[in-house]
This record gives sequence, C-alpha cells and structure tokens, in this order.
Amino acid sequence: MQGRGLYTPIKVVTQQRPCADFELVVFPSGYSVVNALAGSNVTLNVSITGATDPVVTWFKGLPVGTWILNSNSPPDIAPCCKDLLRIEKDGSLTFINVPLHSTGNYTVEITKSGQGIASTTFNLKIFERLQNLTLNSQPDIVKEGLDRFTLNYSMLQGEAEQLIWYLNDTSLKSSLHQLMEERSLVILKPNRSDTGRYSVSLINPFSRVMAHKDVTVLYGPEEPKVEAHPAQPFYVVGDSLNLSCQAEGVPPPTSTWVFGGEVLSDTHEGVLNLTALKISQGGVYTCSLLNILTEEKREKNVTINVYEKPSGSPVCSVLAVNNTHLHYQCGWMGGTPHAQLSFPELSNTSNGAENLSLTVAASTYLNKKTVICMADHPVQQNKCSVTASSPSGFLPAVRTTVDPDGKIVVTIKCISEASPQAVVSWSRDNEALTNLTTHQISSNTTQLKIRDYNISNFILKNYSCTCRNLLGIQRRDTQLQGPSISDSSLFRNQDGTIITLTWEVPPTSVVTGFDIQMKGPYLLSSNGNAIRTKANTDDYSIIIQEPGTARRADISRLDPNLTYLFRIIPKVRMTEGEPSQVHRIGPGNGLSGPAIAGIAAGIPCSIFFLLLLLCGLIYLIARTSQPDITPHNLLPAGFNSLPDYNRLQQTHSERSVALPTFVAPPPVRIATMV
Repeated sequence: MQGRGLYTPIKVVTQQRPCADFELVVFPSGYSVVNALAGSNVTLNVSITGATDPVVTWFKGLPVGTWILNSNSPPDIAPCCKDLLRIEKDGSLTFINVPLHSTGNYTVEITKSGQGIASTTFNLKIFERLQNLTLNSQPDIVKEGLDRFTLNYSMLQGEAEQLIWYLNDTSLKSSLHQLMEERSLVILKPNRSDTGRYSVSLINPFSRVMAHKDVTVLYGPEEPKVEAHPAQPFYVVGDSLNLSCQAEGVPPPTSTWVFGGEVLSDTHEGVLNLTALKISQGGVYTCSLLNILTEEKREKNVTINVYEKPSGSPVCSVLAVNNTHLHYQCGWMGGTPHAQLSFPELSNTSNGAENLSLTVAASTYLNKKTVICMADHPVQQNKCSVTASSPSGFLPAVRTTVDPDGKIVVTIKCISEASPQAVVSWSRDNEALTNLTTHQISSNTTQLKIRDYNISNFILKNYSCTCRNLLGIQRRDTQLQGPSISDSSLFRNQDGTIITLTWEVPPTSVVTGFDIQMKGPYLLSSNGNAIRTKANTDDYSIIIQEPGTARRADISRLDPNLTYLFRIIPKVRMTEGEPSQVHRIGPGNGLSGPAIAGIAAGIPCSIFFLLLLLCGLIYLIARTSQPDITPHNLLPAGFNSLPDYNRLQQTHSERSVALPTFVAPPPVRIATMV
C-alpha cells in the first residue's frame, strides 16, 4: 500500500568523476514526505537515470539494504529488517506491515564505477488511528472568581499531528486568559462568559476525533429586581397584584417571600400572588434569594400600600328648588380616605367629602352649561358632569288605535329633553285640559289620549302641549286632520307578476286602516295558470286591508300581459278619506286622461303658430324681391342670394314687424283607454 505524503523539492546530491560520460541522477518518484498507517505496506519510490545497473543502497543512519539493479542476486537486507524491507526492481524501497518504529529519514544512494554517487532522502511517518478520546475538567464545580479551571484530554491510541480547542464551535487561541499546555487547556479567573461547550479536536493523516465537555461557571445571585404588577403607588381593596423577585445567577437562585415575620407559601418561581387585597395586607414584603450551590444570599424589600376607593363612580344631578334656584349635587360614597368633591365652575371655596350640595339662582348663564364635579381620591381621580338646560325643540307624535269598545283613540306624545325635567301641560283651543273621560293625561304628563266614536270630533281641533322648567319653555300645536295619504308609489318586479305599493301619511292624520283597491281582471289562480274565473270589471274592489301602522303592501299573481289599476283608501274605522293617486300597470301604459286633453288642446295652437310663421316668411320673400339699384349676384344654378339675416337680428325698436315665434308641439303618445 502506497503511503500518503507531501511533495517537496529534493536536492539531489551527485558526485561525478572526471572520466564519467553521463551524470548519475536519483530523485523521488512521488512524495518525499510519506505518511503511512501502521501495519500497511508503503513504498518509497525513486527514479534513477544516467547509468545502467548502478548499486542502490538505502540508509537509516546505517545501511539497511543494498542491491545492484537488474542483478540476478537477491538484495542484501539488514538482518533486523529482512521481514520488513524489500528493494524493488527500480530501486524503490517497500515496507511490509510497517510498524510505528519505522518512522524516520531514509536516504537512497546510487553509485556506479566511473560515474560517481547520487543520493536523495525521504521522511517516513507512521501513524495509528486515533481512538477513545475523552475530555475532563478540574474542578468539577466551577465558580466565578476561582483562580483557574483546567480541561485535560486523554486517548487510548494514536498520535495527533494537529490539536485544536473550541468553545461553542469557535476555535481558541492561547492568551493571558486561556493557556494551551500539553494535553490541557487552562482558563484563568473564569467568569460567566466562559460557560459553554468545550471541544478538543485531534487530527492525523488517517483519522480525526473530537471530544466535548459542557462547563457551567456558577455565579450569583446578582442584585435582586423586585417589581409589582401592575405597578402603582396605591392599591384598592379587592384588587389583585403579584410581586416578582428575580436575580441573575447560575443555577437560578431560589426565592422566598417574608411578610410580618412569616414565610409566605403562595409563591412560585419568585412570584407572590396577592388576590382580593385587604387593608391588613399593606406593609413591607422581603424577598430572600439563595444560590444553593454557591451558598450566596441576598435580600430586598418592597412596600405595598393598600387603600379602599369609593364604590362605583361619582354621581351628578341638578334639581329645581322653590321654582327659583338650581340645586347641584355630587356624591361619591365610601372609600378610605373619603373623596374630596368640588364644583370649580360654581364656587372656588365650596367643597365636601363624600357628598356635596350647592344651590345657585337659576339664570340664562346656566342654561345648557355643563358643570363638572371634580372627585379627588388618593387612589383615583374621577369626575361627573351635569347640564341644566331649558326644554329643547320637539315634534309631537300622533298614533291612532281603536279600543275594545270601538272608540277611536288618538294618542299625542310630547317629550322634550330638559334638565331639570320639564313639566308638560295640555290645552285644546287654548283651554287647559285635565283628566276626563274623553281626555286622559299620563302620569308623567307626556301623553294625551283622546277617545271618541265620531271622527268629526277630532278634526280641526287644535291641541297644544307646553314643556317648561326654570330655564325656559317650549310649546307645540297639533291640529288633527282626517284620514289622508300624502304620497304613494308603485314598484314592480322584473317579470311584472308582483308589485309593491308604498305610501306616506301626514303626521297629524287620524288613520286606523287602509283598503288596497284594484280595478281590472281577477288575479291568477293559485296554481299560476292563465285561466280566469271572471271577465274584466270596471269597478274597484278591495283586495287587501292593512292596519293603520302599515306603509306598504305586496300584490302577486299578476298577469304581465294585462292592465291593472291600483289605489289606497285611508280609513278611520268605517270613515274613508280621499283615495291616493291611481297607479297603473300593464302593457302600453299610454297617457292619462289629462295628458290626452292637453295634447288635444295643443294641436290647434300648433296649427295657428305654423300659419303665423308661414305669413312671416312670405313677407320677407316679398321684401327681398323688390327692384334694387345694385346688381344681385346669382348663386350657382340660378338661385337668388340668401336673405339678409342680419336684419332679422335688429332690436325691437328697429324692426318693422315682430318676428314670428315657433313653438314645437308636444310629443304625441297613443293613449290606451281601459
């Protein structure tokens, strides 16, 4: 087996005699530095030129083998090496099962009578495979601040050509902090940054091994860090918080909380949970930290202050007093200590604890002015506000129903935002109303109910509601009117088989229901076929009845090829109001009757204006055909020149006659009568 090696330039030594005709040369045929694995076969290869059959002698200090190239006699091998060495036909030297002790320098010398001597040298290195590398540290426990700790390696077999130390996969170099000695690495004054995985790598040409050792440098505890979560200067009874106590250290220090001389058990990894705080839980808490390996200990205190805040939030209000003054109140009850209350905008000197009342004369200055009550407590600052205001504008709401006795019930509701709350009074035709059989006023005076069988007793009556407080007054009149519809519309689906009628009712109209009427063919049967059970009718018939609160109705089963007319009738019980406009649906919608009448009236007018325009044109042509002293230029094809349109643009005072006026007749559509 050929060994591994390195090629390096070799100086070949040649001694030539004066009578020599050729120069004798020998040099390595390959590597001059040869690495071989113990127990393998390796050859030191040479090339020889300049002579035939020279004498080849190999030396390792002393000759170990001699042979004349191409001689029939066997090589002369030293007795100690007969089983180890063999000289090849080209003069190379082969080692059989090369042992470790064969490592060394070997020189080959070539001689030839009359041609001198030549030589070259090889460096043979024999290696074993590296096996069973281990790494140990001393001492076993490394504390920050020690003088040193040492890493040593040992190996069962082999010798390394190269050794590399690593810390966390980064190669180390010898320094004042790290010393690399034979088979060891020494760390002087170790600190926490020296913690990590140490590795040693040994390499030779035939193997590479690595061993690892995890080293932890112990330290701490450092300065404790104590925090409260949430962090605030005061805590309220019933609140919860936790106290954390942490400090750097390896291993992590164990923590203990002490309060009132007693060790607290409700802790986990340095966190003390305090739930549903009480006043008695305020005070000094001590955190004690211990490193169980270094036996280092530290303590730190934290003070927790517990207060009880008032319940809820401050409440503000304003009341009327003697119909002349406003009484402002602010309250925030409970708490330790009591909250301090004030109305800065009303008084700079008046304040109170828990409850504050302040009475001031009612004035327009206070109307719609927001007054703030400031509530100060050690735990929390809060406030509330109140605005005194005159009654605001409003619109009475009218609703109509029928009671079980068949009476019409009209309810008028008047609500105006005001503070203090407005008082509502009612009148009819300027006469005050009180609770009677016909008229009933609600307990809060905001509603008036009117009951009667006859709709005529409601119509044209002027009902008034008046809202008043110390700061102002608002009055609104409501004149009821009979059943009516202010607007209506019709919408159809894409197929023309379904329509939706919508309508609006005046806000003061008295309405208890609606009749939806239709004129035209009967609707399709429920199975959707086109069979009619009755011919067209010229009378409106009721197809749907809706309550007074309804504002729309859907009608289906329409035949899109037929024409229908629809209208809505408002009602109060059995009394009907004016129908809505008529809505038509069907093919060829045509024109309404008034539109057809307008077209008929417009046709004679259009004929008159056309005759007037024709007369004006004849007059202009006559004027342009009179003799003129200036010759006329003929247009192509013999036509006279165009009239002078500039004269048509003269002012009214310059014209001899008025210009004819042309009005286009309106478009005519075919009207289909149903």
